[in-house]
Amino acid sequence: MKKILKNSMIAMLAVFAVSCNVDDVEDRPVVVGIDAPILTAPEEGNAYVLNSDTPDVLAERFMWSAANFGTGIVPQYDIEIDNAGENFDTPSVIGATAGATQFAASHNVLNAALLALGATPEVSANFEVRVKAYVGSQVLYSDAVEMIITPYEGFVPLQHLYVVGTATEFGFENNAGNTPMFRDASNQSLFHLRAYFNNGQLKLLGSIGSWQPQYGTNDGTTLAGSADGDPGEIIVATAGYYDLTVNLEEMTFSLVAFDATAAPSYTTMGIIGNSTPGSWDTDTDMTNSTLNPHIWKVTQIVLTPEEAKFRTNDDWAENWGGGPATQGVAQFNSSGNIPVAEAGSYNVWFNDLDQRYIFIKQ
Repeated sequence: MKKILKNSMIAMLAVFAVSCNVDDVEDRPVVVGIDAPILTAPEEGNAYVLNSDTPDVLAERFMWSAANFGTGIVPQYDIEIDNAGENFDTPSVIGATAGATQFAASHNVLNAALLALGATPEVSANFEVRVKAYVGSQVLYSDAVEMIITPYEGFVPLQHLYVVGTATEFGFENNAGNTPMFRDASNQSLFHLRAYFNNGQLKLLGSIGSWQPQYGTNDGTTLAGSADGDPGEIIVATAGYYDLTVNLEEMTFSLVAFDATAAPSYTTMGIIGNSTPGSWDTDTDMTNSTLNPHIWKVTQIVLTPEEAKFRTNDDWAENWGGGPATQGVAQFNSSGNIPVAEAGSYNVWFNDLDQRYIFIKQ
């Protein structure tokens, strides 16, 4: 009798365990590719002659319809380009977005993608472009569109902007680890910085350790560059948190007060992933400053072309990932990671106020 009872209990526990496992599986969200994106711009056969004299000017705004992976699931997108007829065997990535369905590519950005394919400068050639939509291992592709493009010799590195002036913690020192602005992932000429500024003067530098190029304002309304002489300063009338936005293509800027009183405060922040020295096992610690405790940085970190994300307290309870390579807006507690496209030494910055990040190769 005891043996029968024992066997019955084992059988019941086995059924219970199986039923729990089945329920767990059924409760998990299923990601399935349903509708591929449709590339709506550019048009088939458009021709372009890229110009090294206007590296930051818009060459093409790539636009597409949203891919469908199920209700509430937002995919990431890569805009891929390859030589015509090569079936995207080894494509180059023009840019990437986290959910956005357009990407503004400057002459510089498009030219760099073509040179990475081995394109011949000053020679017109046919290329194919498509949009890759993905969530984890699920991938959907748009149909390819052909473009006829003439690249130029070499390419101008992406423009960076760094803050300087008495409104910042760096004063008018141009080589003091100055905080960069965060380049927009969808528009290479657009920059953002949500930060605390002192009452004082503010300028923007195009390169650490150099006063050229520099940007400011001569009328308090529009952006002025050093090509027009030494520009005046942007004035921060009252100390506090602000959203600073700069558009180098339109030569505009805005400085709008931001209420940071409800923002969470973190005592630690790190970068982790198989792109980093500690892989997925050990965080590389980042540092912040007293004036701007929400902006974190790590300098001269050697990264490999894998993936990374940010997290606090060496724990997964609060983490940020799921954005495009180089720069973008990370997603809180996202299952996605941030790709690192190229091996090298980087300065990496992350702003926990708006989740923007930028990887600047050294």
